[in-house]
Amino acid sequence: MAHGKKLQLAVVILLLFISNLSAFGQSNISCSASDKLIFSGSEVELTFEHENSDFSGEKSVDINGKAHQVSFSGGKGAVNFQPDVEELNVSVDGNTQTLRVRQISGWWSIIPPLIAIFFALIFREVVPALVLGVFSGTLIYAGLGLTNTVEAFKSLIDTHVLNALSDSGHVSIIIFSMIIGGMVAVISKNGGMAGIVASLSAYAKSARSAQIVTWFLGILIFFDDYANTLVVGNTMRPVTDKFKISREKLAYLVDSTAAPVAAIAFITTWIGAELGYIDSAIQNLGITEGAYSIFLNSLRFAFYPIFTLAFMLMLIWTQKDFGPMWKAEDTARNNSEEIENAEGLDKELEEIQPKDGIKHKWYNAIIPIFTVILLTIVGLLYTGSNSSYDQIIEKGVEIQSGFFNTWAQLDHLGEDGSTSFIQKLGIVIGNSDSYQALLWSSLAGLLVAILLSVSQKLLSVKESFDATLNGFKAMLPAFVILTLAWALASVTEELHTASFLTSIFSDNISPIWMAGITFLLAAVVSFSTGSSWGTMAILYPLIIPAVYNVCQKHGLDMNETMEIIYNVVSVVLAGSVLGDHCSPISDTTILSSMATQCNHVKHVRTQLPYAAIVGAVSLFICIVLVNIGVPWYLNYLIGFGMLYGIVRFLGKKVTS
Repeated sequence: MAHGKKLQLAVVILLLFISNLSAFGQSNISCSASDKLIFSGSEVELTFEHENSDFSGEKSVDINGKAHQVSFSGGKGAVNFQPDVEELNVSVDGNTQTLRVRQISGWWSIIPPLIAIFFALIFREVVPALVLGVFSGTLIYAGLGLTNTVEAFKSLIDTHVLNALSDSGHVSIIIFSMIIGGMVAVISKNGGMAGIVASLSAYAKSARSAQIVTWFLGILIFFDDYANTLVVGNTMRPVTDKFKISREKLAYLVDSTAAPVAAIAFITTWIGAELGYIDSAIQNLGITEGAYSIFLNSLRFAFYPIFTLAFMLMLIWTQKDFGPMWKAEDTARNNSEEIENAEGLDKELEEIQPKDGIKHKWYNAIIPIFTVILLTIVGLLYTGSNSSYDQIIEKGVEIQSGFFNTWAQLDHLGEDGSTSFIQKLGIVIGNSDSYQALLWSSLAGLLVAILLSVSQKLLSVKESFDATLNGFKAMLPAFVILTLAWALASVTEELHTASFLTSIFSDNISPIWMAGITFLLAAVVSFSTGSSWGTMAILYPLIIPAVYNVCQKHGLDMNETMEIIYNVVSVVLAGSVLGDHCSPISDTTILSSMATQCNHVKHVRTQLPYAAIVGAVSLFICIVLVNIGVPWYLNYLIGFGMLYGIVRFLGKKVTS
């Protein structure tokens, strides 16, 4: 028996020895390519991961017969390699791994967004245009050929659309929009929206005053562009309809107050991302000024957002329009067949018109809307406080949890160890989770709307939930467009569209032209990708170091360099918003069409000339007047004068 056990033990030891022999010489390092597709002549980054996560040191790797030294830290290492063939043979410790990296011309990367934009504007059909754009991108990525068509079609749905719907931020926007749609349906059914129309009639006595109220509300809800668009668009639509203001004009007012205000206000859901991008870009540049201070100084050059707000007010006050917008306004005022078709968009919402026989009370709409606004702010403060608390703890400061305790210690997160009230508020809002805040507030607003309806016996519980479901269904077309827009953004990211566009504009530029070129670049990238946030995320880390280095090469001192950097920081933001306003594949442009029940392509066609004109004036101020040393306040006065002259001489009043 003892001999049997010894024999078993010997067999086990032998097997272990054999298995070790078979593993001997095999690499315990895995390799992967960060990108499977690169531009011709560019480098691919090969990343290496050691099975021992604590491994640090150097390893020699062989790539297509050439030796490279890879430094490992924390078990990870990387090396950049410019391939001359698509097949890479990577050998580590005698073990060879084959990787494939396709190379294409950079011009291919801009084809998908161009296809989507072309078909959307020419044929006035957004969904097919977006599908074609996404499919063309997946086909380019797959390899262009009949054999790759099936693979491209599959990845359209199982990769890009699925990824768009699996992103928590995207899902949050869809749910928030859906709940807001349900709330609007309930407050329409219980007569609250009709009550707002009646109440605002006291202030909105004409088409002009109704537009001023819309413009004012757009500025008032400054803290988040999504909340701004959906709340103002849905609230003011019945009011502007009463005064025969076109849906296109309403969509323009909603879209062009949302992002410009959110982009430049001190306390918004944008500020955290903006400061994060700026802070990461100025690392290791010798710039001692903090990100928040740079942002505040950049506002002197925030021409496009401020000019956009002023231009809208000029159009409203003079009661003039021009181009496609004038035609839309003329059609709306004169009740032609075209406006009847546009108003036919509301046929989907006929079942949520006010219930017969009930009183229309304005507060049944205002209370839920105010609940959304108030709880969004509370949610931003709450989530921002929690995040700020964690950051303070990471700095080694021991404090008790709680909003006021965290607030008292926010100096530790300041640039110089001290913060003003506005800076503290900016830190908290910047660290907030806007998606959580919007979800909480919208659900609370919907519940309040239902409770008001049921408690006053305006609607039964069943009628309230039926109205909610009808509101959900009314949002479905917009969700399809949003999802496809996100899928297209995923494709352009995979094809490195933004990087290619950046490479075209960023070489051999004098410092004085950097701001103007950056403005155009940001607008082109944002227009092509449909994302102002994505554009900022891409350009800030690339452009700010580039500007700093160019300025240093030209012998500029730090004060002169910082003035150019302030301008560049501002124009990245401004150009991103401009491109977003002009792009039919932008999510915020789509949301504006959805909230105002405006035909999406008509919204783009009427808004684009206005945005382009304001953008041209902003570019002129940025390139010419700033470079010749005109003071910032005179730049704004001159810009306002130019815009007023354009409105006065190009615009004409609508006659009814």
